[in-house]
Amino acid sequence: MCSHSHHGDDAAPLNSASYPIRAAGPVGKRVTSLYQKRLPNFFTEGQWEKANLLAMLNYGVYSEPPYISLAVWHAPSTERPTFQAATADSNLYEPTNVGQAFGPSWTTHWFRVTIRVPEQFIGADKTVELHWDCSNEATVWTEHGEPLQGLTGRGERPEWILPDSFKDGQEHTMFVEMACNGMFGNGPGRPIFKNNAGGDSIQPPDMNKHFKLSKAELVMPDMEARMLYMDFQIIHDAAMEFPEEAWERHEALNVASRIIDTFKVGDSQSIRRCRKIAEEYLGSDINSAAVFKAVDDKKPTVFAVGHCHIDTCWLWPWAETKRKVVRSWSNQCDLMDRYPELQFACSQAQQFKWLKEEYPYAFERVKAKVKSGQFDPIGGCWVEHDTNLPSGESLVRQFLYGQRFFESNFGARSTTCWLPDTFGFSSQIPQLCRLAGMNRFLTQKPCFNSVNEFPHTSFNWVALDGSQVICHMPPAKTYCAEASFGDISRSISNHKSLDQDNTALLAFGKGDGGGGPTWRHLERLRRLRGLSDTTGLLPRVHSGSTVDEFFDGLEKKASSLVTWYGELYFELHRGVYTTQAKTKLNNRKTEFLLRDIEFLATVASIQDKSYRYPKKEIDEMWEGVMLCQFHDCLPGSAIKMCYDDSDAVYANVFQTGVTLLEQVYKVLGVEEPTPDRPSGESYVALNTLPWSRQEVVNVDDETAVLVEGSGNFLATKTFEASADERAVTVKEVSEGVFQLQNEHLRATVEKGCVTSLYDRRANREVMSGKANQYVIFDDKPIYWQAWDVEVYHLETREVLESSATSISEDKPWRVSVVTETKIGSLSSIRTTISLSAALSGEQSYVECTADVDWHETMKFLKVEFPVAVRNTEASYETQYGIVKRPTHYNTSWDMAKFEVCCQKFADLSEYNYGVSILNDSKYGFATAGSVMRLSLLRSPKAPDDTADMGHHKIRWAILPHQRPLGVQTVRCAYNFNNPLRLLSAKSEATGLAADSLPISLTGDQNLVLDTIKRGEDDEDVSLGELPKRPGKSVIIRVYDALGGHGRATVETKWPVAKVFLANLLEDDLEEIAVQDGKFEIELEPFQVNTYRIVLGDGQLGNSGSTSR
Repeated sequence: MCSHSHHGDDAAPLNSASYPIRAAGPVGKRVTSLYQKRLPNFFTEGQWEKANLLAMLNYGVYSEPPYISLAVWHAPSTERPTFQAATADSNLYEPTNVGQAFGPSWTTHWFRVTIRVPEQFIGADKTVELHWDCSNEATVWTEHGEPLQGLTGRGERPEWILPDSFKDGQEHTMFVEMACNGMFGNGPGRPIFKNNAGGDSIQPPDMNKHFKLSKAELVMPDMEARMLYMDFQIIHDAAMEFPEEAWERHEALNVASRIIDTFKVGDSQSIRRCRKIAEEYLGSDINSAAVFKAVDDKKPTVFAVGHCHIDTCWLWPWAETKRKVVRSWSNQCDLMDRYPELQFACSQAQQFKWLKEEYPYAFERVKAKVKSGQFDPIGGCWVEHDTNLPSGESLVRQFLYGQRFFESNFGARSTTCWLPDTFGFSSQIPQLCRLAGMNRFLTQKPCFNSVNEFPHTSFNWVALDGSQVICHMPPAKTYCAEASFGDISRSISNHKSLDQDNTALLAFGKGDGGGGPTWRHLERLRRLRGLSDTTGLLPRVHSGSTVDEFFDGLEKKASSLVTWYGELYFELHRGVYTTQAKTKLNNRKTEFLLRDIEFLATVASIQDKSYRYPKKEIDEMWEGVMLCQFHDCLPGSAIKMCYDDSDAVYANVFQTGVTLLEQVYKVLGVEEPTPDRPSGESYVALNTLPWSRQEVVNVDDETAVLVEGSGNFLATKTFEASADERAVTVKEVSEGVFQLQNEHLRATVEKGCVTSLYDRRANREVMSGKANQYVIFDDKPIYWQAWDVEVYHLETREVLESSATSISEDKPWRVSVVTETKIGSLSSIRTTISLSAALSGEQSYVECTADVDWHETMKFLKVEFPVAVRNTEASYETQYGIVKRPTHYNTSWDMAKFEVCCQKFADLSEYNYGVSILNDSKYGFATAGSVMRLSLLRSPKAPDDTADMGHHKIRWAILPHQRPLGVQTVRCAYNFNNPLRLLSAKSEATGLAADSLPISLTGDQNLVLDTIKRGEDDEDVSLGELPKRPGKSVIIRVYDALGGHGRATVETKWPVAKVFLANLLEDDLEEIAVQDGKFEIELEPFQVNTYRIVLGDGQLGNSGSTSR
């Protein structure tokens, strides 16, 4: 028998004196659930609030005179006056008090607040706060007109800390600017992400909301009690959320119970004792930033960065966004003074510019924090823009204008593209990011896919040309994190790339409607870090690092990260390709307008020394267009007020464009035709595209001209009909059935449908069923009306029957038939199907124009084209390339793409033949089997219940082509969107030769010369934002449109000194050999190249070049 006894003098006695022989009494096992249920009663409102911690949060509260007095001035209508206007002597400020209501929605009310700190609060060591809550948003101003901080109602951010200068017992005055809207606008109800019987925040705004001032008081908080509240909140979360089997959970419950038992109402010392108990679990460093400096062998895995996502417009108009910016960013400057660990990342150059122009004091505060390293301008874009709908050049300008603003105002460019909330990402974004100096990319949206869970957290995202960026999607699945226990836990539990890397970024702070981090976020993070250090079970969070520092660590592991090729298709907000059709049309038209103006102004500025390249006006136009490309504006997911704003912006862009064209036409020796134009005077046709054009252009009902050539101003001649055979005909072949025919095509039309389209040259039928067939669908998504169309809508397809077709046009150069289609009792379509004379070397197409009167509710209108072509993939134009997507539903990933985005065309081709559908302003498309379907109009009722209501004129074309998708479709789509313009030539020679181009591209036709403009920093162009470059330069952008290597020669008639391959920011990368105004270029598949052509002396009058 083994005794296990110890021998020797130092052996412990068998019966220790410290352990009693007899039990003192019964001790039971805790009923864990009861102790857990007890915890909320200690720190929440309800029947216990006078006996729990809430009763001791404040030493005193004063809400009456003489300590606080209020007077209010009501701004007229929905004006948002400046501080100077609001505080003018002529304004009558009336006494007011808590309990009064203010409104209606979108109005502004200025309060003059007179404060006298009570004697017992006087002292620099005491914190005194103004607590203000009117369930809306407000800005605190000094009496001298300096905006200090934002206030957000419903308890979100009600406190403003009084400066020490106020704590002298004397009266002091400050102002509060009240905005009658909540953080999420003026929707009829809450919460925002849930269907409510009484409405919710994404419904059209209630225009008659009033807001009751529920709190305006001076408060002296007990800071130790406030900090105990934060301690207990985290300990409570640990006791509730740690795994049931973890000792850390049970220890949290023990500590929380001890705190509750130690607390005594009215005993401030018990607060201190409770905090000491809390430190046993959270650590002793949680009261300062020192907690993040703990040194041991553990590395942090979650990097917390403050963020304030402010939608540039959404449930509020742009004018309110400007106030959201000053409120939110001033908050952060204030917090940075108190929390040195706060790193705040903030995107959107447009918002910085608004702050600079309208709130210079706040802008200087931001600049100081940027300089000190806490405020991080990020993203490199003008706004957080959509990436599917803007053209390639628009995306370039988002980067160009964004990076230039950051560089000129803050001295640095961003290296991280920051688009957390954009609705999917086109396949060329990585290439454009790299060309704009950014190799990192952050987004959040794909984690909200409705069909397939996106499989990666950190990965290399690869563009069509092979360019890559490091992409990270914060696994907490939010860009507005509350910095809670759950946020930190999910940052690792949701992480899908742990095999390669175990770090995650957490973007925390109030967002969407602005606000940013509060002191509560920062105090929680301190405690969560302390908790991790003491227990080790919670992922370790760090605060104090920048976004770039996070990506620096990720970049070291880049070679091990998985790759994702092509677009980041978002399996949710597919309706945004179609909603708000007018805005999308304006976007397309202004993109082409700007392209033409820049090209013509470039030519004029080089050939005429007296002509000033209108950079200021062009910048204003681009900034307006880019603003409207914000990811809630152009996609169509904002309230009506936003579209009233964007309509005004577009109107200004168009008006400026008219003026600039008039000015440049004068220099180039042409003008718009006038009604009193002499009979017989010839026209010239303006061609701004870089290839030859051959078209018949309508002059009036009786006349058309034939235009052909490869210059910019093309000669015209009257279209002469052949005496023997008409170039195009229309005839009724049987009752109600019409045949339109030219040398290339024969189209049979019955009741508005193309029942047959025969390619006479290829000897084959193009269609497999009724084409140009209108279909309508029920359109009732799960929740997000303007955003979403769900796959089940396809099951509600209904064919629209049309009336009889009739001939509407029968001219020697064009024939047309017209059909009326009723859509219920309120809506209708008048469709014109046209065929023009065929021209040698040009492929004919059938053009369709729909005049739609649209007054539907939750319906989706589309037009179908069943084609006699089969392929498992269809091709869609994207920015600077082609995306191929499945025409089948083999997998859930395939089926999820039941509605996709395209730019100017979609195409379905098989070996040696195909059909392209061109459009002038439509982006939604689908190809299911052999049925191609163009999306036309939606009718959601939230957040804009008038979305798309009214008249629309829509154009599309059916383009059959021999051989697979090729240059013919690319050029036809450009031509379709940029028709030749007839101008009158003055007697003197025009500035652009009729038979040549000032800059031409010859060689492989898959290469497209897309952009010609002046250099941003040329000395005769620059507005002085960045250092000027001497001399003149021309920027051109070339891309491969079809996915193949391409070689070409660029030639210019202007004297050339040097040529540089440049990036999108117009930095010189390498010099390219040039001889006699010619230089060779070579591009890889889907590559985008920018060239800076430095002009020589010649006859230009300027010389020299520098590289930046």
